[in-house]
Amino acid sequence: MRMRSLLSLTAAAAAFALPVAVAASAPAAAADVAVLTAGGADVAEGTTISASLASGTTATLYSSSTGTSGITCTASTFTATVTGNPTAPGTATESLTGQTFSNCTSNVVGVLGVTSITVNNLPYSTAVSSDGTVAVTPASGSAIQTTVVLRTLLGSVSCVYQAAGGLAGTADNADNSIKFANQQFSRTSGSSLCPASGFWTAKYSPVTADGQPVTVN
Repeated sequence: MRMRSLLSLTAAAAAFALPVAVAASAPAAAADVAVLTAGGADVAEGTTISASLASGTTATLYSSSTGTSGITCTASTFTATVTGNPTAPGTATESLTGQTFSNCTSNVVGVLGVTSITVNNLPYSTAVSSDGTVAVTPASGSAIQTTVVLRTLLGSVSCVYQAAGGLAGTADNADNSIKFANQQFSRTSGSSLCPASGFWTAKYSPVTADGQPVTVN
């Protein structure tokens, strides 16, 4: 049996790891405004921020940064809690507490379906800066990790992937989005049928707090 690719979203994801406030492609400058605002008000510490995939997009985990062989998910979400939101310009902090991936399929030869993609070792720390950069890092001594379970011609296959250096994303106020592109994961355990690497891409929009789009200042 040949397997050219697999994925591991985390965010995981998760993936399919994930993320948190939308940063600004053109930061809004205002006196004494916080880095994160929603509905014209500063986002308070303890507020939940969440998002699903941008309309018409998918989350993918391909075996190479330029390939199209791997896993595609049509649904993914993340949830985070604001832990710090200083006056802009600056860096807001969040705790990424949840990330999910569902409705996933694979075009890898020999793979019959995707059983699950689970983001492990949550929560992750997220830093959102006024310049639009987003950084996701694991707790000390931990790792950003996703477990992928596939149905194959040889039975169920489970693989664990980790992102060694964390995840880097970009937030954009134009559509209140946060995007992760070709974030590299490496297989750390599991079947040799799984590819050695997975490259995760996903765009979440709109990112909201209390139902209001989040702006990064």
